[in-house]
Amino acid sequence: MHSDTPSSNKRKILVTCALPYANGSIHLGHLLEHIQTDIWVRFQRMRGHETYFVCADDAHGTPIMLKAQELGVTPEQMIAGVREEHMADFHDFHISFDNYHSTHSDENKAFAEEIYNKLHANGHIKTRIISQLYDPEKGMFLPDRFVKGTCPKCKSEDENGDSCDNCGATYSPTEVINPRSVVSGATPVLKDSEHYFFDLPAFEQMLKDWTTSGSLQEEMANKLNEWFESGLQQWDISRDAPYFGFEIPNASGKFFYVWLDAPIGYMGSFKNLCDKQNIDFDRYWSENSDAELYHFIGKDIIYFHSLFWPAMLEGAGYRKPTSVYAHGFVTVNGAKMSKSKGTFIKGRTYLEHLNPEYLRYYYAAKLTNRIDDLDLNLEDFAQRVNSDLVGKVVNIASRCASFITKRFDGMLSSNIDDQTLADEVTSAGDRLAELYENREFAKAMREIMALADKVNEYIAVKEPWVLVKDESKQQQVQDVCSLGINLFRTLMIYLKPVLPKLAESSEAFLNDALLWDGHKALLTNHKINKFKALLQRVDMEKIDAMTEASKESLKQTTPAPVTGPLADDPIAPEIQFDDFAKIDLRIAKIVKAEHVEKADKLLRLELALDNDGQETRQVFAGIKSAYQPEDLEGKLTVMVANLAPRKMRFGMSEGMVLAAGPGGKDLWILNPDDGAQPGMRVK
Repeated sequence: MHSDTPSSNKRKILVTCALPYANGSIHLGHLLEHIQTDIWVRFQRMRGHETYFVCADDAHGTPIMLKAQELGVTPEQMIAGVREEHMADFHDFHISFDNYHSTHSDENKAFAEEIYNKLHANGHIKTRIISQLYDPEKGMFLPDRFVKGTCPKCKSEDENGDSCDNCGATYSPTEVINPRSVVSGATPVLKDSEHYFFDLPAFEQMLKDWTTSGSLQEEMANKLNEWFESGLQQWDISRDAPYFGFEIPNASGKFFYVWLDAPIGYMGSFKNLCDKQNIDFDRYWSENSDAELYHFIGKDIIYFHSLFWPAMLEGAGYRKPTSVYAHGFVTVNGAKMSKSKGTFIKGRTYLEHLNPEYLRYYYAAKLTNRIDDLDLNLEDFAQRVNSDLVGKVVNIASRCASFITKRFDGMLSSNIDDQTLADEVTSAGDRLAELYENREFAKAMREIMALADKVNEYIAVKEPWVLVKDESKQQQVQDVCSLGINLFRTLMIYLKPVLPKLAESSEAFLNDALLWDGHKALLTNHKINKFKALLQRVDMEKIDAMTEASKESLKQTTPAPVTGPLADDPIAPEIQFDDFAKIDLRIAKIVKAEHVEKADKLLRLELALDNDGQETRQVFAGIKSAYQPEDLEGKLTVMVANLAPRKMRFGMSEGMVLAAGPGGKDLWILNPDDGAQPGMRVK
């Protein structure tokens, strides 16, 4: 491995992505994380650090057991097939795993049992009897999401067993009204069972210290502080048979909950690699390890990775992660990925239509080190790839190469035509390395493209296509085009972590390996090969074909799909007029709107139900992503006026405003026509 890093400064780094669940295909949401991580890993390798990158399929749990039954295969057969599919997708997106394993492995079983036994021996495992909903037809306890019923708070029907999409309430499945099993449709019954719990509160001080030590992004640390304030709870780590997973030692019929052995899968995958390549496992995982350990995850699984996981490691005598890096979700064209719109795009569907490096670059061009959602706007995607990669970077090589190969037998000049420009481009490496290290990929891409603009401007001013017509200026043509080729090479060194295949093609053209420390010098008296087109422009027709193909994949499983909003949010079950008549809808004036501290989605609204503001209600509305408070004040809207007040963490919510749309930025509160007055009833 070539390195610009002295051996004394060579870091030992182990990097992981969150484990994809083994019951579905890889989609563009998964790929954000894996591409982000792969760029960082490739950069570290280019810098000469000893870097390992592992992942695995998360292969346990009730959903996998039930899906295998539905398909008429064993869980082992199903997860083996899914793993092969996942590995092929990641390979074709150039994700450079050193090992891709499975949580259903001998290594993972051994570590799960070892960690559990150490936690048990150290007094961190407790048992108690709990009551759970049980499906009498299937003979199994039901996980929260396998219960449906009526929300105990707002009475909305067909809601999940642990939370309501309609009012946002969370609750226990035992509180659901008219519950039913998603598995069989049967009415569940309450049944007692002994469960095993990990005593998380025992690690509270350690976790407070660790989460504020710089190991987490500030947003993550703030979010975890909310959980500390509400009090840590013991964590249920057991599930009853039937269950697909590992049986708990000395507890017949009890299995580890999938989230216990899933993060241990990082250790299992790395141990599998260590055994194959004679790597010292303990050097990376022991309590006194001098190696670095990084987890890249989505923001929805912060809780598991930043509380349970470090506490388990601490309790079992292993080292904790150096850092856990969270990212946001992917939206497409400003909205959640939608099957009906063709924007719920599988990785394989994308690959059938488009170059994977387009997506790698677009994600890099928008990724920061914060936990922001990333919007894949398909028109902007095409324009940015065409403008930046084809129109700027590759354009430098295509403008200069033919002059060098035709006129100068492929030989680059020994003269540097513009030392100032050369120094500016070659000296940018240290700054760009800092941006890569800190996962500020978007800033790095902007700076690289700004340099590409300067190189293109230099070539445009020099006009080698004009100079070449003057026999006395042939040396100048060679000098100008040689500098252009050299600076293209430097830019490709900077882009190599993002665009490994384009870099590989560029290496063949340049007859030179693109090493990170290579940016410090130019090639002189060096022979290049004949230029071949390195990258094609993005064609919007191919993007349209991809979205159509995504719709077609839905049609294969769902006959005659409904299009439009109804496809994503079907009409609720029929109700009687008397049910509707119970709801008192009123015109309300928004007299005050403001942000709610530490709330990601909520705005606090003060609503007046009369003209003089004597009758007001406080409502917390999940519309922060769509509205600024100042845009709402003075507007009329429609509210549910007789909804029972609901105590929230931020205060009492005394009603609900009505809004339409799928969510995020696509959300519109209802506005009555002119003439409506606060307090009027909506009929």
